[in-house]
Amino acid sequence: MEAAALIMVAIFGGFVFNEDPIIKSIGFALAFGVFVDAFIVRMTLVPAVLALLGRHAWRMPGWLDRLVPDVDIEGARLPVLAPAGPGAPGEPAGREAAVRL
Repeated sequence: MEAAALIMVAIFGGFVFNEDPIIKSIGFALAFGVFVDAFIVRMTLVPAVLALLGRHAWRMPGWLDRLVPDVDIEGARLPVLAPAGPGAPGEPAGREAAVRL
């Protein structure tokens, strides 16, 4: 994460050498903003706040939990289909069926 921030600061900082004052100011502002965000906020303030809040930082309030949809990305609630028998079409019979199970 910090390596990406350093790359972005270097690229945006390169705009400071442009002759257009608008591009210079935009490049400086972006470089400064990325630097502050990556190295002051994300490396000092966020870990400090998480350490102070402890396990309460990871608790979701009940009212928000009711509003947020329950998305099943992994498919844990999908019905498990029983494997078809050896005589089913498309299923190998005999030893191949036993190896697959």
